Amino acid sequence: MAKAYLWLILLVIYAPIVFIAVFSFTEAKSLGNWTGFTFGLYESLFTGANANSEALLQALKNTLLIALAASLLSTILGTLAAIGIFSLKGTKKKTMQFLNNIPMLNPDIITGVSLFLLFVFLHISKGYLTIILAHVTFCTPYVVLNVLPKLSQMNPNLYEAALDLGATPWQALRKVLIPLLRPGMVSGFILAFTMSLDDFAVTYFTAGASGIDTLSTFIYSDVRKGGLTPELKPMMTIIFLLVLVVLLVVNLRSANRQKKQHTI
Repeated sequence: MAKAYLWLILLVIYAPIVFIAVFSFTEAKSLGNWTGFTFGLYESLFTGANANSEALLQALKNTLLIALAASLLSTILGTLAAIGIFSLKGTKKKTMQFLNNIPMLNPDIITGVSLFLLFVFLHISKGYLTIILAHVTFCTPYVVLNVLPKLSQMNPNLYEAALDLGATPWQALRKVLIPLLRPGMVSGFILAFTMSLDDFAVTYFTAGASGIDTLSTFIYSDVRKGGLTPELKPMMTIIFLLVLVVLLVVNLRSANRQKKQHTI
């Protein structure tokens, strides 16, 4: 019974994705209408054969650029913040951990409106800069949560030992802490990248009238026009497969690392 329930949950989760993947191989504009097997939509997507597919590719480029920049900055800031929080004691540490959790629990719509009003107050023109800064704001706490457990597992005397042996704080950070924290940093980077890739509300409010579209805002505009660009189906399929491959590689590397540790 438990296995049947598990398979039912997996079916509900993955059936829509499989459905989109199957119909990405037909040129029917309406989802669910099969007009014959073809790679036409994939060809149209990569060649930019029409205006919609060209705009979709531009939206994808914007999404990847923003997600990459935001996740890199979030990983750096989140790692430094995690080290700072870990070094605190008692009430100060609990307070900072509580404050770190607020952006994750805060609804996206409130975060988006708040940042929009902040940028207006500071007279910052909306565009790539405001979107990236907004994404860094809500992605950094996730990196902190991924790095803190690695700090807890680490021998706290290693950093002090490096300083005692003549290393500067920067050298101790780069050569001692960063290698030990790298698994948490990688996990935080992947999570931040995913969160940024998926965001709509914050992006919508912080992009303003700049004309910059990400995948989420492009799809929203597309739906309001009365339908979805057919090339979205192959793009969603490719993105899902890429994410699946990345997760498999990360999990396999983690499993191999644990196996080596048990062997030693």
